[in-house]
Amino acid sequence: METDAKVVKNSGLCLTIPAFFSSYPSKTVVRTIKGTFFALLSDVMNRTIRYALLLCAVIIGTTTVMAQTRKLQHRPYLDQRLFHYGFLLGFQIQDLEVRNNGYIDPATGEQWYSDVDCYNPGFTVGVIGELRLNTHFSLRLSPSMHFGQKRMWFHEQVSGRDTTQNLKSTFISIPIDIKISAPRYNNFRPYFITGVSPMIDLTARKHGALRTKPFDCYLDFGLGCDFYLPYFKLNPELKFCLGLLDILDKKRTDLTDGTLVKFTKGLDSAHAKMIVLTLNFE
Repeated sequence: METDAKVVKNSGLCLTIPAFFSSYPSKTVVRTIKGTFFALLSDVMNRTIRYALLLCAVIIGTTTVMAQTRKLQHRPYLDQRLFHYGFLLGFQIQDLEVRNNGYIDPATGEQWYSDVDCYNPGFTVGVIGELRLNTHFSLRLSPSMHFGQKRMWFHEQVSGRDTTQNLKSTFISIPIDIKISAPRYNNFRPYFITGVSPMIDLTARKHGALRTKPFDCYLDFGLGCDFYLPYFKLNPELKFCLGLLDILDKKRTDLTDGTLVKFTKGLDSAHAKMIVLTLNFE
């Protein structure tokens, strides 16, 4: 902990917390920084989705006109199979959206503010099973494991003291998604995907300042594009996952140090978020 400035030295994607937090209302500053970050991220998401839909419209509109320019199609009957399978590799970034309630510890008069201040990319691996429903729709099941961590930052509003806690996670998820594909043109085919993903955390640790519940369910949506290669199909995919449940564990009977309960009492709720970028091989 430093009083002049706090600079995250991890190799991940981290935010730097300026020194004037001790004199400026830290809650407002951090919410402004984080709000700006997610506002920019939301703008990028909206632009990406618009461009993907525009690309689909252009492909659909020009398929007939440019039929004479079609190239040799790789694996032309792959999408006609009732069922096909593969595997995925990728990266993800985890976040925890917490709601502070301004709780003041009656014993010490301390008021702690909490937030995630460092985003460390994690690793994702899984398998894919896809069931063809019709020409444009398919049902996909992709059991996966996500390895990663996020760092919680705690700031005491009166004294300006800081402390942190690393929340390491090993998730097992079973996403159940509907894949909506545009018509294939030559050797590529864009698609949109949405669904739900039950998830369990195998490494929810006890005795820390904060503890999260092991089970959650995510709402998934994203987009990607199938590239048909001579020997397999490759599809890069970007997916956004929003936790639907409050995963803050408020029953801290596991604590051996009773003074740590103030961090849990200072929060009303916590909801998980995740951005996943994968390469799917089918």
